[in-house]
Amino acid sequence: MVTMNPEQVAMHYIDEVYKNLEATHAHEPEFLQAVKEIIYSLAPVFAKRPEYMEASLLERIIEPERVVKFRVAWEDDNGKVQVNRGFRVQYSSAIGPYKGGLRFHPSVNESIIKFLGFEQIFKNSLTGQPIGGAKGGSDFDPKGKSDSEIMRFCQAFMTELHKYIGPHEDVPAGDIGVGAREIGFLFGQYNRIKASYLPGVITGKLPRFGGSLARKEATGYGTVYFVQEMLKEINATFENQTVVVSGSGNVSTYAIEKAQQLGALVVACSDSDGYIHDPSGIKLDTVKDIKEVRGGRIKEYIDAHPEATYVEGCENIWSIPCDIALPCATQNEIDADAAKTLIANGVKAVGEGANMPSTLEAIDLYFENNVLFAPAKAANAGGVAVSALEMAQNSMRMFWTFEEVDAKLHEIMRNIYKNSREAAKEFGHENNLLIGANIAGFLKVADAMIAQGII
Repeated sequence: MVTMNPEQVAMHYIDEVYKNLEATHAHEPEFLQAVKEIIYSLAPVFAKRPEYMEASLLERIIEPERVVKFRVAWEDDNGKVQVNRGFRVQYSSAIGPYKGGLRFHPSVNESIIKFLGFEQIFKNSLTGQPIGGAKGGSDFDPKGKSDSEIMRFCQAFMTELHKYIGPHEDVPAGDIGVGAREIGFLFGQYNRIKASYLPGVITGKLPRFGGSLARKEATGYGTVYFVQEMLKEINATFENQTVVVSGSGNVSTYAIEKAQQLGALVVACSDSDGYIHDPSGIKLDTVKDIKEVRGGRIKEYIDAHPEATYVEGCENIWSIPCDIALPCATQNEIDADAAKTLIANGVKAVGEGANMPSTLEAIDLYFENNVLFAPAKAANAGGVAVSALEMAQNSMRMFWTFEEVDAKLHEIMRNIYKNSREAAKEFGHENNLLIGANIAGFLKVADAMIAQGII
């Protein structure tokens, strides 16, 4: 009989859990990718703390506490009834009420919502705020819809969702396709149904009706704050660094803004149609006018700045040489080939503003080539951190200034970096912030689950 050491026991346990999950969820590739990335990095924890295996913590934490699926029927401007699917995955409430965004996009399915919800558990834990993990959304596409159609869809969506959420139960927020407009419609419908005013039920609201200042900027700013801490490892700052940012939504826009404030030269950004390259530096006022004011496409940038270049298709944005890459668009946008190109062009650091924007193969290449890597669940936690601060303000009937919220955000991101780095060191993976973030996020939830028993 062969006796296994603690590390081998832990890996055998993880292998068995993942094998069983893979057998039952083969149709959910995004979910499997997210689970695999996290659970194998937890092997040092299970080797050091076998009581977690005895309590079947891994089996429990990968299974959502609740999955809600519902039909959303709404009427378009032609009077025709349209039908979409709605989802809410309430993953973990061990450390607080469920918390996570709503995504409205044609790609939304149960696998994507589960991957996002699973990641959200650890991201929320890292913030240090008392919030659990959840995610939701619909395969509804806001693009090309009138304001009236979006309002009717949001009202129909909330008419179903309201049964499962509340200020102390589950607090949604925005995500792709769900901005201030959609949040306003969702919030109004919830209050209408409840015949009450409950600002704590949803975050991302406009400040004039219960939202927090700096929420719009939080994810992008937070990503840059985290990378700023990480750059200290190589005695560097954003000053005079060339930066490429994918996307041009809230996360991208405010990552660009903060990077520029810190002295970086941001030379590219994109949308789903293509990307712009402006070697003299992206003119952020133009991007904001196109995206936030007119709701246009990024190719319109060259109308105002003909010296810039527009390229159809966004995948080649990573061919632009840069010191720092900030993928802020969507999942799996940097694959192995894109990572090789970035590395060949001398990239020093990658900071993930989007959720899971790097494939597992790309991440392996970062580590093999000594590229500093800020994983999404740590680097982009600023959005949910300020959502938690919005919840706090709503509970206290207080309203903090932009500077107060920004200072709290900066401190939270510093602490996430510090805790991730310390966890990596404690469990034998010094300087690996991916493993460190996973472990730091997991430990808080795991200890809460142990303390609360198995029910």
